[in-house]
Amino acid sequence: MIDNTPASVGTTAGAAPAEAAPPVRPRLTFRQRLSLLDTKVSPYVYVLPFFVVFLIIGLYPLGYSAYLSFFSWPRFGVAHGPGVGWANYSHVLHDPVFRKALVNTLWIFVISSVPQVVIATIVAALLNTELRGRTWWRMSVLAPFVVAPAATALIFGSLFADRSGLVNGALHGIGLSGVNWHANRPASWLAIATMVNWRWTGYNALILLAAMQAIPNELYEAASLDGAGRVRQFLNITVPSIRPTLLFVIVTSTIGGLHIFTEPRLFDTNLQHQGGANYEYQTLTMYVFNTANSTTDPYPRAAAATWIEVLLIIAVSLGSFLLTRAAQRRSS
Repeated sequence: MIDNTPASVGTTAGAAPAEAAPPVRPRLTFRQRLSLLDTKVSPYVYVLPFFVVFLIIGLYPLGYSAYLSFFSWPRFGVAHGPGVGWANYSHVLHDPVFRKALVNTLWIFVISSVPQVVIATIVAALLNTELRGRTWWRMSVLAPFVVAPAATALIFGSLFADRSGLVNGALHGIGLSGVNWHANRPASWLAIATMVNWRWTGYNALILLAAMQAIPNELYEAASLDGAGRVRQFLNITVPSIRPTLLFVIVTSTIGGLHIFTEPRLFDTNLQHQGGANYEYQTLTMYVFNTANSTTDPYPRAAAATWIEVLLIIAVSLGSFLLTRAAQRRSS
């Protein structure tokens, strides 16, 4: 007989179903384990040499210079002397030559980096069109970057020579007086900024060109059907689409413009002047170099000047980044 009592029915209905057994994972072979380990570990192994080299020749000297900036170290001393606190920083900040170098650096940065980014963006947009022989044009804009800095100094030294320069010759030809490029402070800024722009504009243009070529052509075709011209397409499609790359170019140009050394050093025809007879175009990096070769506590004071320059670069770069991001948000 079948037991149909309520207790029996409740017991059968309330019984929990048997739990399913977990799937059994197949055991990996040695080769499969080795392949899995290679997939997870090899990316870190590939990038490890860079960080090791950066730690040895980059991060350690930077940290040691910060440590050294709080001590006294005579030029011919075997080891650094006692701690002096913030005295080296105070000496640098109250040095009139440092203040002059700071103003020179900021002005050279402004009249080089700002036109450089604008011109590079326009050149990249022109190279992104259907030009005849566009490969040759794209290669040619990189030629100034390949030229050695010493050759660049010779070229622009003949252009901006005080007496026999080509620029002054052109000014005399149209009835104007020549410019003393090495003694006139704003003129020396302009000459050095011209050297910087000539060398780096094409390099930045190719970076921006690579970003422009990644923009889908469908966007331009749709804009053309809506009646948008070239200028409007550039402002409403090209510029918004290359914002991340444009931000990268702005930040790198800021960093490069604030620790410029080669161009003003080679522009100085008399290297004993160390940036002009009256420091007309001495930059912060030149100030660090000259301080390290001075006679009184050269290394700690140069280290202090270096860290002041580092903090300035971080502040200006961060400001450029935030201003660019704010402009992007307002435009979007």
